[in-house]
Amino acid sequence: MSGDFNYSQAFARNIGWVTEAEQASLRGKRVAIAGAGGVGGVHLMTLVRLGVGSFHIADFDKFDLPNFNRQVGAMQSTRGLPKIEVMARMARDVNPELEIKTFPNGINAANLEEFFDGVDIYIDSLDFFAFDIRQRTFALCAARGIPATTVAPLGMGAALLNFLPGQMTFEEYFGWGSLPEGDKAIRFVVGLAPAGLHRPYLVVPSAVNFAERRGPSTIMACQLCAGIAATEALKILLGRGEVRAAPHGMQFDAYRNKLVRTWRPGGNNNPIQRLAIMIGKRAFAKMAQT
Repeated sequence: MSGDFNYSQAFARNIGWVTEAEQASLRGKRVAIAGAGGVGGVHLMTLVRLGVGSFHIADFDKFDLPNFNRQVGAMQSTRGLPKIEVMARMARDVNPELEIKTFPNGINAANLEEFFDGVDIYIDSLDFFAFDIRQRTFALCAARGIPATTVAPLGMGAALLNFLPGQMTFEEYFGWGSLPEGDKAIRFVVGLAPAGLHRPYLVVPSAVNFAERRGPSTIMACQLCAGIAATEALKILLGRGEVRAAPHGMQFDAYRNKLVRTWRPGGNNNPIQRLAIMIGKRAFAKMAQT
């Protein structure tokens, strides 16, 4: 049955884990999410159900069959439709009072400033291979003092890194600079998950191909990412609970039932990371030859 929407009733079951005052505070927060696919779509819907009141969302792509295994907006009824329109409609179907500003051409150098206007936190949901715009995005967050969270879907788990104002930046941690994209890809995956919990059960290594910009994915990882990202966002937005910033990180793997907290001072310049990057380069070079 349809009826008049009432914010307090819709999100009343959050009370207990948050106070009524905190719920009202979340209603007034604005979250930026770049990417409305695998993690981006479920990030959005999780935060909508948490009661966050305003969003900036960006994506230029349309839903198609290869998205069906993991993207919450991908259905037969949405094939060929813009992801941004589908996800905005789904979000408003939960909370018709939402303020959603959409960026249907994705984010780029021309609209990045506008994308971050008035934003309280950024949650990274860009495609793994979107190196240039990701670099620009995190740089602007650092310059504007906007907290930024990235939770990577790896295997059947998730790896978390927070980049907070006044602390280690994305660039300081990953050390991308002007490196070639192949090097950035290896540094990204090694930096995201220093513990590498997902690696032992990759049963088809050839499914990872940086040159062709493709890799395997699961819905379980995307859903775990959303739970972690929304919880970190809640703590940051409400100013309570422990929030660890890079070079601290965390990886949880549901397949292996393991949780590991990581700490890599210097980020990818850490000797352990440099060794892992070297091993990664050799491994992917070998894959390319097979």
